Amino acid sequence: MTFAIASNGFADGPAQALRDHLVAQGVRVVTIFHPLTPEQGSEHVITTYADGRRVRERRRRVPLRPPLSFAVDPFVPLVPPRVDAWFGFNPLACARGLVARAPFVAHWSVDFVPNRFGRGTPATRIYDRLDRLCCLRADARIELSEAARRARAVRHGLPPHAAQAYVVPMGAWIGRVPTTSPDGFARRRVVFLGHLVERQGAETLLEALAVLAARGEEVGADIVGTGRLEPALRTRSAELGLGRSVTFHGYVEDHRDVERILAGCSVAVAPYRRSAATFTRYADPGKLKAYLAAGLPIVLTDVPPNARELARDGGAEVVHDNPAALADAVSGTLASADRWKARRAAALAYARRFDWNVLLDGLMQSLGLRA
Repeated sequence: MTFAIASNGFADGPAQALRDHLVAQGVRVVTIFHPLTPEQGSEHVITTYADGRRVRERRRRVPLRPPLSFAVDPFVPLVPPRVDAWFGFNPLACARGLVARAPFVAHWSVDFVPNRFGRGTPATRIYDRLDRLCCLRADARIELSEAARRARAVRHGLPPHAAQAYVVPMGAWIGRVPTTSPDGFARRRVVFLGHLVERQGAETLLEALAVLAARGEEVGADIVGTGRLEPALRTRSAELGLGRSVTFHGYVEDHRDVERILAGCSVAVAPYRRSAATFTRYADPGKLKAYLAAGLPIVLTDVPPNARELARDGGAEVVHDNPAALADAVSGTLASADRWKARRAAALAYARRFDWNVLLDGLMQSLGLRA
């Protein structure tokens, strides 16, 4: 079989995981990756894989950056590849497969945002109509969480004949990912991975590090990712006197390099900002699985729907959305080597439930697709 994978964004996620899983099996795969954020530029990348290797790559540059470039995504490439199965990771990408009359089309949603472009705006209404159409016309739809599956069905009023829904959570490459060493506790480094926007809470981490420094507790940090707040966060870090202890890595293209950074730290944080508008409450953030796979104790707010489960089974700690609470939790995590090791072991054990190979093998079997 030949598979097509169409998605926005170049960071590691379900689309990239599906690509790697299929390529490793020697399947012919065509990937179409469009830019997701303005920082990702204006290049659209079409790559063909066969027999376990990349055989062709084409780059198409258009004079637009996201979000304006979303309007041209369905026309890149102009002629869609002929495939047996098409996986679209957003409504536009899925609709392209439907228009191309691919024998099998899957609508794989990587998030759920109730009012993506603002309540009642024309753009939101158009998006919702296309999303609903894909849910009705696709052969299958795939969600990252049960919360997103339920919320999308309610918002669109999906009837019984809508595409069957499968929940496939974010996974990790358990056999590949390096893990923090048993003595990683001594490094006293916190890591934040994510897009540098308000809802992710990177500024909360900086303020928490300042609280710790004022107490005389030395804790360093690695911030991996970029976004519109990066310049302001770098400035704020300097203002707080954290210039020597905080490293901004920016966008790291190869996720294996991200994994090595994670494995060199002691604690991982996800201080999502609490807001009724945040779509993280319907999501299964990929960075949490990356943290777990690295064996990092996690400190997070209760915004993701699986936060309490992570605290119960994965060695995580849920805290309030403020710098003092985050500082206390980081300090407590680093206060006892024995407790840190117990939380590390819990994270690694929990992560094994989410091996990408197991998740994707199960999905392909459920969909009746033989790679």
